Amino acid sequence: MTNIQIRKYRDEDAEIVKEIFTLGVSEHVPSTFTHMLKQPPTQMVLMCMFCALMASSKSFLLPILAITLLLAGARQLVVYSFNKYIETSLRSDLHNISETYLKQRDSCFWVAESDGRVVGTVCCVPTETAPGCLELKRMSVRRSYRGMGIAKALCRTVADFTRDRGYAAVILHTSVVATDGQKLYEHMGYQKIREFVLPEVWAKIMNFTLFEYRLDLQQEGKRH
Repeated sequence: MTNIQIRKYRDEDAEIVKEIFTLGVSEHVPSTFTHMLKQPPTQMVLMCMFCALMASSKSFLLPILAITLLLAGARQLVVYSFNKYIETSLRSDLHNISETYLKQRDSCFWVAESDGRVVGTVCCVPTETAPGCLELKRMSVRRSYRGMGIAKALCRTVADFTRDRGYAAVILHTSVVATDGQKLYEHMGYQKIREFVLPEVWAKIMNFTLFEYRLDLQQEGKRH
């Protein structure tokens, strides 16, 4: 039986936390690319491009080659966007976790350990957009350790911390492609309260939607 422990972050965890975060975010590249291909504007552009090249070249080879190159470029754009997000995060709040979370009021950062190895992370901070709530962030569990209840334990840790600090609810944001995360949060009692598209042009083109979830701790307490 694997021994799982949730504890506060320590400075010696810095590199492994960054690695888990980077791997977790990068996992969404394939599903984001697939999501982009399913969008009607993308399919329309590909179809029009194929038909136009087919009509002008009288050959299948040129349209297929052009579409292949276009898709390769589109995937690289997705990879670039995710790498940019990872780079920005590693330079901001994950650059000095102790300063960002452990030394700030009503903020904390936890790691999940399995037999002494850090395999998961989560944190929470106050948010100006939702007074009276703490925001759950940086939830990630190493792929080989999923299905063991680690993410649920991390969620409960944040909920308990939030309740102990006198806040009414926990909120979080996740993306349209993070389907496993959505199922987890809904299983833990979170309710989807809002959805919106990022302001970046690429996000609007791909209809890359973010969901905001809320866990009302009073209602959550009544269920238990």
